[in-house]
Amino acid sequence: MSWAHTYKPKSLHDFIGQTETAIATLKTAVQSFKKGSKALLLWGPSGNGKTSTVHLLAQELNYEILEINASDTRNKEAIRTILGAATQQQSLFYRGKLILLDEIDGLSGANDRGCLSELSTLLQESSFPVICTTIDPEDEKLKPIKKQCQLIEFPACDPQSMVHILKAICEKEHIPYDENALASLSRSAGGDMRAAITDLQVATSILLGQKLTQADLSVLGGRETKTQIEEALMRVFKTLDPAIALDAFDQLALDYNEALLWLDENLPREYEKPADRARAYDFLSRADVMRARIRRWQHWRFLVYIQAYLSAGVAVAKDEKYKTNFSYRQTHRLLKIWQANMKFSHRKSIAQKLSSVLHLSSARAVKEVIPYLQFMCKHDTGFAEKLGQELKLEIDEVGWLQASA
Repeated sequence: MSWAHTYKPKSLHDFIGQTETAIATLKTAVQSFKKGSKALLLWGPSGNGKTSTVHLLAQELNYEILEINASDTRNKEAIRTILGAATQQQSLFYRGKLILLDEIDGLSGANDRGCLSELSTLLQESSFPVICTTIDPEDEKLKPIKKQCQLIEFPACDPQSMVHILKAICEKEHIPYDENALASLSRSAGGDMRAAITDLQVATSILLGQKLTQADLSVLGGRETKTQIEEALMRVFKTLDPAIALDAFDQLALDYNEALLWLDENLPREYEKPADRARAYDFLSRADVMRARIRRWQHWRFLVYIQAYLSAGVAVAKDEKYKTNFSYRQTHRLLKIWQANMKFSHRKSIAQKLSSVLHLSSARAVKEVIPYLQFMCKHDTGFAEKLGQELKLEIDEVGWLQASA
């Protein structure tokens, strides 16, 4: 049997690695639930105890628990049949009941059309607390249900708690260990307690009673880039020593442009004091200036300054280390830029065709001409087609003019 299952906590009092605030908020919301109350959406990275906490809470409150994996409930009819009955029917032994909808992000907005809208309706009508779990609450497809939910963040497990648990397991399994090896193991897991315990089991499976050392961790191989960048960010955010932070990004398989975006996304969440944020963003802006100089003049010697500003600069910008731990997330800025470009791609192409005919810039065509054309399309149904023939517009471009009118 896997150690992650063998050594899972037996009660909420045994639970280590998750914040007391998250557990207390969840418990209070469940105990005060009344019909019409909001559902609960637990969010945070994998392996941080979201599902385990719900099971332990049900055990403590003597509630019946019904667990449904969202990835197994793929359509509107299945949601209505399985979850609809569960939200209204009394529990078998007339106890309280919890409904756990695990991995809600397993639903696909495109393939499971109507599923989330049906779920949104059921959440409003439920007679029992419904608890959903997800990794990313900002996922676009979760929009239909977010307004019916109270969001509770379950941050990544902090490395110190993970080391404490790994030590306890080693002692129970009679495995000698090097504390530095356990510390490395906890950091490489990226806040995923389940992954850390599994890695420990794999690494020690071939030792045959020998001491676990850093060299033994080589059998695990490397983790994905996200874990690596999270380790690098932790080295920058959790130290005041520039020497420690300076080489944080050296071994990453990503360039400094991506590193800057990661810092930009997570810096305001990490640095709580305005003065610390201001100094850190000053270093980010200096790094951006150096990027521009490299692009303009191809002077690659400026790269060393970018490295220093993004690592040591951001690290020393704070007055003291922050104790708060959470999962670092990837920026959504590039996706939003792409979505905006796709949204206005037809407007841009129409503006370019107008500029060649009217002898003005595309920017002026967007600002002054296209709004007039949209107004005309709104009041004259045949105007868009005539304009399309005149400017040789594509069918999609004519359709955009009609739809945006």
